[in-house]
Amino acid sequence: MSLKNAFLLSSLCTAMALTTSALADVKIGVITSSTGPIALVGIPQRNSVPLMPTQIGEHKVSYISLDDGSDPTASVKAFKKLIDEERVDAIIGPSGSPNAMGVIQFAAESGTPMLAPVGTAAVVLPMTEQKKWVFKTTQNDDLIAAALMEDMLAKGVKTLGFVGTADPYGENWSRVMTALAEENGIKIVASERFQRQDTSMTGQGLKILMAKPDAVLVAAPGSSAVMPQTTLFDQGYKGQVYQTHGAALDDFLRLGGRKVEGTILAASLMLVIDEVPDSHPSKPIAQDYINRYREMHGSTPATFGANVYDAGLLLEQAIPLASEAAKPGTPEFRAALRDALEQTTELAATQGVYSMTPEDHSGFDERGRELITVRGGKWTLLGEQ
Repeated sequence: MSLKNAFLLSSLCTAMALTTSALADVKIGVITSSTGPIALVGIPQRNSVPLMPTQIGEHKVSYISLDDGSDPTASVKAFKKLIDEERVDAIIGPSGSPNAMGVIQFAAESGTPMLAPVGTAAVVLPMTEQKKWVFKTTQNDDLIAAALMEDMLAKGVKTLGFVGTADPYGENWSRVMTALAEENGIKIVASERFQRQDTSMTGQGLKILMAKPDAVLVAAPGSSAVMPQTTLFDQGYKGQVYQTHGAALDDFLRLGGRKVEGTILAASLMLVIDEVPDSHPSKPIAQDYINRYREMHGSTPATFGANVYDAGLLLEQAIPLASEAAKPGTPEFRAALRDALEQTTELAATQGVYSMTPEDHSGFDERGRELITVRGGKWTLLGEQ
């Protein structure tokens, strides 16, 4: 081969390598609890992965989905596998609040953006050097709590009972509501905890019943939100029961039946999408997600699934920006992706409208919540009859 031809071949190979490098695939890890105690949360999250974009700009996107069985220890193993073996550019998950809290340090150490579809605001607040790598795709507790407090005040509630899970979800809700109740002159007369896997809450229920609160707030995610309320119903409690957005799934209605009638919670528009005005910026995105999910899986998705889907929408906007700074598969790309996520502004998604800042890695405003009640065994806007 002549020197000229060799040079041309070398130049061609270099150009091809640069093109391939520039258009490298983006790899996204996903960890869900699609089996185990919080499978009602994890299953719709796992089922939402096939609905997420596989082409973003010039990049193909692949998703590596793992199940942690609702076990925080398994979450750590899955997280490390995605970072060390799969070399992913970002991770969506895990499903549970304790699971997510246990992997934040590994996201920070590896410089891998983590999009957490969990309830507790503790994954992003207070902001720290580690948590700057975490973005939360659910409404922060204080945004939901403020809506509940407004209703409590309107109903003249003076005393409140609280029962929550003995984990980051329940503890952060206890902290938020204690402060909010004090600010608004409401006295918390009973505060109880339970484990998600508990099969009886007779003792906690009786303590709350004896305190005779005007209302009770249950702070628990998924199916664990049901038993505290049905226990209180069976024990004869007649006051108003409030739930957090952790109870925002149709299985709550199915499992609770008539015993959860009249429940009030604040959650995303998805639960009552037919009643939400067409002018809401999230309605067409949420409706499209619901329709596509039903077509693929034959059922209506819980809002928990939408939290994973929204993570995909956030990445869809951020990846093209990050790829201007570095190529996928590199530490520089992951850092640029983190920066791009933090610059998200007015992104309408299924759960509301995201606008992130260095201090706010959830980014919701009032458009991310609706006051909702259970009427006739169905979710309905609180103000609708």
